[in-house]
Amino acid sequence: MLNLHSSSPDRWFAHVREHVDELLIDHAHCEKKAAGTAMNLLFAYVENQALCREMTEIVREELEHFHLVLELLCQRNIRWRRIKPSEYGRKLNDLVRREEPHKAVDRLLVAGIIEARSCERFGILRDQLPDAELAKFYDSLFESEARHHSTYVRLAKDFAPEETIRTRLAELAAAEAQIIAAGEALPRMHS
Repeated sequence: MLNLHSSSPDRWFAHVREHVDELLIDHAHCEKKAAGTAMNLLFAYVENQALCREMTEIVREELEHFHLVLELLCQRNIRWRRIKPSEYGRKLNDLVRREEPHKAVDRLLVAGIIEARSCERFGILRDQLPDAELAKFYDSLFESEARHHSTYVRLAKDFAPEETIRTRLAELAAAEAQIIAAGEALPRMHS
């Protein structure tokens, strides 16, 4: 369903469990970036009305999630601040081809893979965090991440045949699995 080629390693949860405050700050930044990605796609492919409608909805949902995370930070007296991002998104975006329509396909599929990984990790947080409030919070976001993943993959089919999309999605998902396997020292949503 999520088109991921790997599961998150146990070390990821072990690391972020010890740094939940920093994970929440990073999560807020991720929601903001997800809204920006959808907005950029809306501007880049304005002639595609279906894409524009879907991106408008994703922007709205991602900004709503951003505000929910900010509210959670406030309730927990965690200061919202700039933090060093993980390299995950940059490494995936480096795989985007430069020529259209390949660029559109890759941008949509990379966004979809990021949503899929977020969904998977929200499920881990929902199932394994001892903090019941946070577990419930991540459960509430799980379904929208899965839906966003499906939307991005479906929209990529506007730019290339389905078989081409399946092949490219598998290639990008394999590369994403390598990025996840390498990991990072930062306690981030996508480290």
